[in-house]
Amino acid sequence: MKTLSKTLERFYWDRLRADVENWCRKCHTCGARKGPKTRTKGRLQHYNVGALFERMALDILGPFPVTTKGNRYVLVLMDYFTKWPEAIPIPDQEASTVAEELVRSWISGYGVPMILHSDQVTNFNSALFTELCKLLGILKTRTTALHLESDGMVERFNLTILNHLSLFVSRNQTDWDTHLPLFFLAYRSAEHEVTGLTPAEMLFGRTLRLPCDILFGRPSETPS
Repeated sequence: MKTLSKTLERFYWDRLRADVENWCRKCHTCGARKGPKTRTKGRLQHYNVGALFERMALDILGPFPVTTKGNRYVLVLMDYFTKWPEAIPIPDQEASTVAEELVRSWISGYGVPMILHSDQVTNFNSALFTELCKLLGILKTRTTALHLESDGMVERFNLTILNHLSLFVSRNQTDWDTHLPLFFLAYRSAEHEVTGLTPAEMLFGRTLRLPCDILFGRPSETPS
């Protein structure tokens, strides 16, 4: 449980674990949205990623209701090694829009990935996108119809985004893009079930400072 993990890092009191678990169970809104947690096992497609930002996945979520900023889709990007994610609100899913945001929001900050993996959506397999990958020396791979589970990492992340947005968007649903930044603060500072570390720890070697750390302080991680 991510909430329990974050609380244990920062606080201590008798029956902490029981109190946190009880508090989470009583959140009717979250329970209604998420439903019971089940673990499913499918065929695994192994690819050994040896370094951060070596292989990344991308996908598109939407269409959503058009926001006041004119956005209707979300471009989802995630590094396979660190599980570090980005999600960029975009107005459309044209190949030119996707290619521009890939360069601006990912490549400019993290460098060029060796491998770029996506599903079979036309946007990712257009002549423009193919030419961009060729120009930058990126190997473009895609999920096959027989092995859809190879996109499991980003699909699970997409579900997490959708659950979060459903909890916080306004009734008219035109402000969903304003909730993404704080969602990412929470996600990047939460322990990932695969790595056992937070995406921030995998990338920076440290945890992110949260608002509660400023309000209540946090035990020093530096030996005295």
